[in-house]
Amino acid sequence: MVSTNDGAAQLDRLVARFQAVASPLRQHLAELHGELARADAGSVAGYIPELARARPEWFGISVVTLDGQACDVGDAQVPFTIQSISKPLVYGMALDHLGLDEVLRRVGVEPSGDPFNAVLVDERSCRPHNPMVNAGAIATSDLIPGAGATERLHVLLETFRRYTGREVSIDGAVFTSERETGHRNRAIAHLMRNFGMLSPRLEESLDLYFQQCSVLVTTRDLAAIAATLANGGVNPLTGERAIAAAHVRHVLSVMYSCGMYDSAGEWAFEVGLPAKSGVAGGIMAVVPGQGGIGVFSPPLDRSGNSVRGVATCRALVQRYDLHLLSGTARSSALRDAARRG
Repeated sequence: MVSTNDGAAQLDRLVARFQAVASPLRQHLAELHGELARADAGSVAGYIPELARARPEWFGISVVTLDGQACDVGDAQVPFTIQSISKPLVYGMALDHLGLDEVLRRVGVEPSGDPFNAVLVDERSCRPHNPMVNAGAIATSDLIPGAGATERLHVLLETFRRYTGREVSIDGAVFTSERETGHRNRAIAHLMRNFGMLSPRLEESLDLYFQQCSVLVTTRDLAAIAATLANGGVNPLTGERAIAAAHVRHVLSVMYSCGMYDSAGEWAFEVGLPAKSGVAGGIMAVVPGQGGIGVFSPPLDRSGNSVRGVATCRALVQRYDLHLLSGTARSSALRDAARRG
């Protein structure tokens, strides 16, 4: 097992090493960044006041492959809050802690067909439809173990550390903003409490949910998280396991069918990768057996997905034939492209 400091230092050395080399992948990412940076479609999220402060021109792309290669371009070091991209990580935590059967009793796996923040549950089972909508994410946050708020937050941050390979922290201003304006999420929580899908520690779990959404990350972090899921749950930059191998496919399955808000079906059709977006402008996409993609650009489309992020992932899938259902995808396409020229 690699310590936190050693893991972070190893990550930095790897990134410095591969950024110094003009790999074909890095060259293509730079070209793609230059092309898409000129796009001006979409709007920065404004319903959380702190998110409205983001600069529309921010745009970063990162790729991490399973053999430890990393490529970053643009604003890859600009920190932003993870928002809904935290949902698959916390879902995996719940699976690791309680097992599949117990988690399925509390949260379903079906696409809802409704907005991600809808105040509703499945009429037949009284469960949230899936862990990628707010209702399901609040339910899985309620399952994070610990004796109290402090211990549960520590468990959360420690899990995120294993995924990213470095210590992460919470943006206090965004957390406060979400807590003060999160009335819809409170309505969702009380609805689920009425049906017995949340524990009595409702307010504590809501705060934990707001905190998990407020964790600061970079595109490099998102690519490392995605690469960890692509690698059966082991971070390829540190060698540390973040989630049990048996649960990776469950996480990837709900990401594939439910991870991109109201355009999840279109995403599966066009891009064909397990992915999750967040309203701060981040997108992470998993290329199973190959690596992970992280993109950050605050302007969002009508579904709440980063406009440049969606375009970036679509372009990479087309360039390297990454769609899982294409039938011709090569298992080493990203790795080969990232090698030294």
